[in-house]
Amino acid sequence: MKYLSVLLALSGAASAVNLFVSSYAGNVTSLSLTETAGNYSLAPTFYNAACGPNPSWLTIDANRGLLFCQNEGLTSLNGSLSSFTITRDGSLNAIKNQTVISGPVHGTIYGNPAGRRAIALAHYTGSALTTWYLNGGGQFSASQSFPFTLSAPGTVPDRQDSPHEHETILDPTGQYIVVPDLGADLVRIFSINPTTLILTEKTSLKAPAGSGPRHGVFYNPSGIPGGTTYFHLATELTSAILSYSVTYQPSSGGLNFTLLSQTPTLGLLNHERINAPAGVVVSPDNRFLIVSNRNSTLFSLPNATGGSPIPSDSITTFELLATGGLVFTQIWPSGGLYPRQFSLSPSGGFVAVGNQLSGNVAILERDVASGLIGEPIARVPIAGNVTCVVWDQEGQLSG
Repeated sequence: MKYLSVLLALSGAASAVNLFVSSYAGNVTSLSLTETAGNYSLAPTFYNAACGPNPSWLTIDANRGLLFCQNEGLTSLNGSLSSFTITRDGSLNAIKNQTVISGPVHGTIYGNPAGRRAIALAHYTGSALTTWYLNGGGQFSASQSFPFTLSAPGTVPDRQDSPHEHETILDPTGQYIVVPDLGADLVRIFSINPTTLILTEKTSLKAPAGSGPRHGVFYNPSGIPGGTTYFHLATELTSAILSYSVTYQPSSGGLNFTLLSQTPTLGLLNHERINAPAGVVVSPDNRFLIVSNRNSTLFSLPNATGGSPIPSDSITTFELLATGGLVFTQIWPSGGLYPRQFSLSPSGGFVAVGNQLSGNVAILERDVASGLIGEPIARVPIAGNVTCVVWDQEGQLSG
């Protein structure tokens, strides 16, 4: 547990660090992860309902002490975008709430870190991409809206009845936003004007029919923007990671993708239940790819109260190869059911998992050198279906 000890020591806040978690119950909850004599506890400290009724995603602007929250609008005609200031004690002060197209489920900030910036939102039920200028101090204003349609349902009609934008991803050079579309089996590509931040749609990446692109991540082995680049795409409907090489096309201003491999997210394991991968990230040290698996419940965990074992879905780790390939490393319990989203601490030594259907957040220890995930050091129940959990990375958590 030495990594958390270092993390807590860096915080300078009574051996505690903060996290933020959203749930469909309506709250954004501040959590405090605390160490006392080598024991760790995770507890709610503050609640804020200003992003209700159905918070779906949290985006932190660490350099400015701001948090942006998307409300999916499951119980209303529209969604919303909210902004908050983050205080030292982890509480949130609401700044602005703006009605947006229904179904925002992800947001990414792009632009000049020291200048003009914007946030791009993926709208699942609203079948759209929207962008919003960030005007400072948590204020924002509308920029662009891209609605999408399908001429006919896709290969999996009950899931591909319309376009379903699921994530907005910034490429390593900061020149492009890419948007996996689960309903259309596309990854939509947009170039960014560096001055105005206006997006221009380019030729999309066509994923295999019926694959259902959900989330993806770029991987640059050298860590140098403009170097060799790969893109790893998690497909929800076929439970795979599709690995592509990426080339930049200056003449057309677009991206070209070449499929290299398709890797099952459960590794070598097979299971009779349909698996639905969700989140996918590259570790802070740029050595591992981690993906969460929902529905194919492979594990049972001991019950601290002595009752029946607790069922758990899983998280899979792959080693990243400089050639764009993946090597299976581990599959491990996520600490509950339906790990919709997870995030790594800045050091990479801990994984915070939002288990949607279990209504909990689990903090799992992770060995940075080997990439192996280990036992939970803390777990806390959260009201409603958990949708997102992020670490407060402002200032003291930069390590």
